[in-house]
Amino acid sequence: MSLPHITDSHCHLDFPDFADELPEVVSRAVDAGVHRMVTICTRLRQVDQVRAISERFGPVFWAAGTHPMSAAEEPMATVDELLALAKHPKFVGIGETGLDYHYTAESAEVQKTSLRIHIEAARETQLPLIIHARDADADAMEILGEEYRKGAYPCVLHCFTASKEFALAAMDWGFYISMSGITAFPRSKELRDIFRAVPRDRILVETDSPYLAPPPHRGRRNEPAYTAHTAARAAETFEMGYAEFAALTEANFERLFTKAKL
Repeated sequence: MSLPHITDSHCHLDFPDFADELPEVVSRAVDAGVHRMVTICTRLRQVDQVRAISERFGPVFWAAGTHPMSAAEEPMATVDELLALAKHPKFVGIGETGLDYHYTAESAEVQKTSLRIHIEAARETQLPLIIHARDADADAMEILGEEYRKGAYPCVLHCFTASKEFALAAMDWGFYISMSGITAFPRSKELRDIFRAVPRDRILVETDSPYLAPPPHRGRRNEPAYTAHTAARAAETFEMGYAEFAALTEANFERLFTKAKL
């Protein structure tokens, strides 16, 4: 009997952590029911490498942008550059982009400029904007809301760990929020409660691998196969069976990531 299908909506398969066993990593994911993965390019100079992974492996799609922690180190992306990348048949999202004041608050203004460029590309392509926000809730909410009022764009707040206020604002804008392995940690009850407070049809799951492995792999390298562990804990959170929750998040993913249908 085959396992219910589920999607890892955010991973980093180009990172050195996977260099020696990428085929095995993809194979283990598929064996776990993770039939689709979106690998994220965080520096545009690495686009060729990330695109090649998507072309090599059928279950893998890709997105690209400038990560906020790299915004001050990388050439500023342009809307035209992102629009050109979006023409690739397996390119499914814009980012990740956003704001990170935990490690790189000194580059806040550069990050804000970069974020607005990515928003414009998402608005023009209607591909989902992939947002990283850490210790920057107020500014992220202000910019995302201001830009949304200028013209709608699809969006997911990836690896969501922010406030209930931010989550509910995202719902008002039609955005989605994604559950990472953090939501499976025993001490993450408050975060799980936030997810319970939003509509179920706005929820995705992800690994953000190689980071944030869920139990029973916490503290070790994460990989897309472990999406199943996060989803199993999430199904308990919503008092759903695993197959029902998997089907729900599959429908949510395909509604948002319209180019990633298998």
